[in-house]
Amino acid sequence: MQPLILEGNWLVYSSSLSPSFNFILESGGYEKGNSQVERKMDLVYGGGSVGLMGLVSQTVYDGECHVLGVIPTALVPIEISGHTVGEVLIVSDMHERKAEMARRSDAFIALPGGYGTFEELLEMITWSQLGIHNKPVGLLNVDGYYDSLLGFFDKGVDEGFIRASARNIVISARTARELIQKMEDYVPLHEQVAPSHSWKGEQCNGKL
Repeated sequence: MQPLILEGNWLVYSSSLSPSFNFILESGGYEKGNSQVERKMDLVYGGGSVGLMGLVSQTVYDGECHVLGVIPTALVPIEISGHTVGEVLIVSDMHERKAEMARRSDAFIALPGGYGTFEELLEMITWSQLGIHNKPVGLLNVDGYYDSLLGFFDKGVDEGFIRASARNIVISARTARELIQKMEDYVPLHEQVAPSHSWKGEQCNGKL
């Protein structure tokens, strides 16, 4: 099989918080944004203007690439502070937010984050395993932030809960440039739970 031909919309999952050790994390976010700009990749993200989300979106926007933020009404007063960049799409709830972001994106990247980032990342990994999509899913493992999670995936393979071929769904690297290159070279080789055509109902409902 040949690598997938990736188009311009990359979905980035990241935190709305700026932790006390944010210099390391924000360096990863800044590098990620610059790497997208270098390749003229457009950004889809969660719509916030604070934390790592705000850093990445501002960097990509300053590089004259298109930025689309998708945010539910309830989070507007919490995650948008002051000036926003690019296009902002306000939706009714979290389910619509995640579906809209996934539908509009050609690849998924998780920066260091918390529960929300983990949940969105794992959903895209699961959807790939199920056969709903075959888009690359990457982790930007800044300063080894995701080492424990990656080790947990390996433990799942060792114990027989995750197929070895499905472990290859998850792409990781410690720098943005390396991660993007790996994702551009990605070839889906895992056995899907159900054929992609059987998920047409999901696609018609706007999920992908």
